[in-house]
Amino acid sequence: MRVAMLAPIAWRTPPRNYGPWELVTSLLTEELVARGVDVTLFATLDSLTSGRLCGVVPAPYSEDPTIDAKVWEYRHLAHLFERAGEFDIIHNQADFPAHAFSRLVETPIVTTIHGFSSERIFPMYKEFEDRIHYVAISEADRHPGLRYAATIHHGIDLEAFPFDPKGSNDLLFFGRIHHSKGAREALEVAQAAGRRLNLYGIVQDEAYFGREVKPRLMKGGASFLGAAGGADRARALGGARALLHLVNFEEPFGLSVVEAMACGTPVIATPRGSMPEIIEHGVNGFLVNSLEEAVAAVENVDQLNRAEIRRSVERRFSVQRMADQYVALYQSADCH
Repeated sequence: MRVAMLAPIAWRTPPRNYGPWELVTSLLTEELVARGVDVTLFATLDSLTSGRLCGVVPAPYSEDPTIDAKVWEYRHLAHLFERAGEFDIIHNQADFPAHAFSRLVETPIVTTIHGFSSERIFPMYKEFEDRIHYVAISEADRHPGLRYAATIHHGIDLEAFPFDPKGSNDLLFFGRIHHSKGAREALEVAQAAGRRLNLYGIVQDEAYFGREVKPRLMKGGASFLGAAGGADRARALGGARALLHLVNFEEPFGLSVVEAMACGTPVIATPRGSMPEIIEHGVNGFLVNSLEEAVAAVENVDQLNRAEIRRSVERRFSVQRMADQYVALYQSADCH
């Protein structure tokens, strides 16, 4: 089987720090190659893969201001679709722009929908649902008006997130600094619980950071440590009492949630989006509906077994399981 894997170009594949779509693309690509699948990764030219790298985009547009996102995205797409006949499957991980080319080629196309950024993009999905095999990353993220081929939860490289049997007394926030991810709520819970909070992530909303986060940092008891990748990411996720994921939106999946649990760290989250699918309440974390419930959960995490939290991820969120499901989709009759 010859697979063309289309990565986004916002970040390198795999990302140096932040870049969840690029990370999942890389994890799947590397697992497929390890199984002997012929994968060509279409990504930025600084990307890394054990498969075949093919690209025209010099660098990620989020890292290099000279890269015009729209111009280079369409060069990136044209480069792949001009070679579509060389592949048995095109796996699109780069959102809806690729759909514009889909009826110009005969190669079956799979699109992993990493989340709807806005209802306004829905027409570029609905129009092509008879041509493209859509994958939801959680049951919660399925759009009621769209036909899907499968729901496939993300998988992670468990070896990259070693088990930490002890954690620490500190709480953790790990995600974009934005209202939707609940940084302010995490700070409020940590303060009410009398616990230190370490915040990691990119600042996506500077005004929100200045208004809701920075003043609370100045009061003490919390530190903003920026983006973390590689071993630093694993140490941050494992070395915590609990991850606070008090989101204010319908979370499509939540990679950091699974990564934290892989390290043995329980997650305290609001039950929005995929969180009830991922978190087993009272097993690997707690689902809470208020600040008061979150504060109580911070104290109750001692009731959870960190080894069992790790096992819950091994059972459900390995990269091998993810690859099994995608290979089955590629091979299905609908994809020929």
